[in-house]
Amino acid sequence: METPDEELVIQVQKGESSLFNTLVERYQRRIYGVVLGMVHHREEALDLAQEVFLKAYKSLPQFKGHSRFYTWLYRIAVNTVIDFRRKSKGMQTFSIDDESIKEIPGNTASPDRQAINQELKGELHAALDSLPEDQRAIIILRELEELSYQEIADTFECSIGTVMSRLHYARKRLRERLKSYL
Repeated sequence: METPDEELVIQVQKGESSLFNTLVERYQRRIYGVVLGMVHHREEALDLAQEVFLKAYKSLPQFKGHSRFYTWLYRIAVNTVIDFRRKSKGMQTFSIDDESIKEIPGNTASPDRQAINQELKGELHAALDSLPEDQRAIIILRELEELSYQEIADTFECSIGTVMSRLHYARKRLRERLKSYL
């Protein structure tokens, strides 16, 4: 049986620092996926994901458990990427990399289908890049990471209504941009 996050956090806070590795192993793929979806560069995503866990480890003594651990960790990840983007203006930002997009249903070996899928992925990248930063982040957390509205609200420290509104407008913009494919 898997040890709950809350118990691991308490043990790490009490000095069992080696148990933090369990939390890293539990969430490293998801954090990397979120960060990759935001920066679009694998090497930067790896570096930033590592930075997220370093910040989390250093901040763990202040973690009070008012939210779930992974919600807190996602908040650190989003803030880390936002800080990175502010420091490095002018870089390609907040896009979804091909490997973070789930396969398009009906993908066959036919060259025509592959070409259509590649074109659709390119359009999806462009459509996501055109969204405001807060809407892109919420789309990534909801659609790719499958977080609940409450988890996203906790991550962004806003109301569920705000999350729903941003998600609504993001989906509306994506539908408009991709209407020729729908």
